[in-house]
Amino acid sequence: MARHDTYTSGKLKRSQLRHALDATFARDLANPSWFVLGKDMDDMSMTLNAQTTTTKNVLDETEVTHDGYEPSMDIGTQYANPEDPMYPQIKDIAMNRKTGDDCKTLLLEMLIDKTTSPYDAWVEEAMIIVNSYGGSQSGVNIPYTIQPCGNRIKGTITLADGVPTFTAATSGNG
Repeated sequence: MARHDTYTSGKLKRSQLRHALDATFARDLANPSWFVLGKDMDDMSMTLNAQTTTTKNVLDETEVTHDGYEPSMDIGTQYANPEDPMYPQIKDIAMNRKTGDDCKTLLLEMLIDKTTSPYDAWVEEAMIIVNSYGGSQSGVNIPYTIQPCGNRIKGTITLADGVPTFTAATSGNG
């Protein structure tokens, strides 16, 4: 698979929007071990789940209020691979029916839309919710949902051999 670690021109390649989870589950931004998602997938999107309220008054005027987002991302194909750094954590959550803080890690979102680094990135805690395990003859599949928990931190990443290093912005969250 060709990895696009820089932007040249035109529309972005899907590989230039990356999502990674901290495989340590320590939730320590100082020492993460990023596992980039997508190896077994041909489609992966963050669903924002916008929360809106629409009201119509007696004058037939419509008002829409935007109350925020409840984002989530379904990882529909995650084959169980004991060599992947995420495998022990996903296995533990699934087989021991873990809940709550035991299922939290850090989510890193990266957008490679410039010709040189550093690139824009965001980090936040996320809950990993295992949906099922098993699958077909193609392999043991453990699909899960990533549920971001908020308190997003804006920053940048640099890449070395495809491995991201995150640096938080000096002011403001995004």
